[in-house]
Amino acid sequence: MPTPRFDRLDALRGAAIVWMTAFHFCFDLNYFGWIRQNFHADPLWTGQRTAIVSLFLFCAGLSQAVAHAQGQRWPRFWKRWAQIAGCALLVTAGSYLMFPRSYIFFGVLHGIAVMLVVVRLTAGWGRWLWPLGAVAILLPVLFARLHAAMPALDLLNGPPFHWLGLVSRKPITEDYVPLFPWLGVMWWGMAAGQWLLAHRRGAMTGPLVRGASPLAWLGRWSLTWYMVHQPVLIGVLTLVQLARR
Repeated sequence: MPTPRFDRLDALRGAAIVWMTAFHFCFDLNYFGWIRQNFHADPLWTGQRTAIVSLFLFCAGLSQAVAHAQGQRWPRFWKRWAQIAGCALLVTAGSYLMFPRSYIFFGVLHGIAVMLVVVRLTAGWGRWLWPLGAVAILLPVLFARLHAAMPALDLLNGPPFHWLGLVSRKPITEDYVPLFPWLGVMWWGMAAGQWLLAHRRGAMTGPLVRGASPLAWLGRWSLTWYMVHQPVLIGVLTLVQLARR
C-alpha cells in the first residue's frame, strides 16, 4: 500500500526555501556592494535568519515524526543522512574558497546532520520532547551567564566544543547553527508532528490551497535547491557585474 503524500509539509518546507533564497539574494547583493546592509547585527536581517532556520528545523522535526510513524528503517535513514552530511562538507569547502577567514564549519546542514541522529534516537520520548526542547533552547542563555562566573568554561568557545553552542562569543563564521539551542526547535517539530498525526492528521495530509503546488514541489527538492541556489545566484550576479564594466 503506497504511503500518503504529505503535500502540506512539503509546501511549508518550500515556503522556507523561497524565503531563504530571497534572503541570500539580498546577502549576495550586499556582498557585491550593490546595497549596504549589516547582515551580522541589524535585527532586520538577524531576525529573518533566525526565523528561516527555525522554520527549516521545525519542518525537519515534522518530517522525522512522519518517518518514524511510517516505520522508516535505519538503512534508509542513513542513506538520507549521508546525503545531508556530504552536502555539509561541500558547503564547508565552497565557503572556504569565498570566505577563508570565516568559512562555514558548522552551519545549518552540519547542525541538521547531528540533530537528525539525536531526534531519531529520541523519537519515542513522546511528550517529554516539549520540555526538553525548551531546556535545549534556554541552555545557551544559562551558559552565557555561567561563563561570567566560571572562566574555565571559556574552553567551550573554541574547538572541539563550539559546535555545542554553549559559548559566550560567537565564532567567526558565515553560518553557525550549533546543537543548542537549535536541537530544541527540531525536538518541538518532532513533538508537534507526532501530536498532529495522532489528533489532527488532516492538517498534514489534507489538500493544498490553490497555487501552493509549486511550493510543495520545491519542498520535495529542498536539499538540491539549497545546494545549487547560491552558486547560481552568485554566478548570475557575477555576469551582471562584468557586463556593467
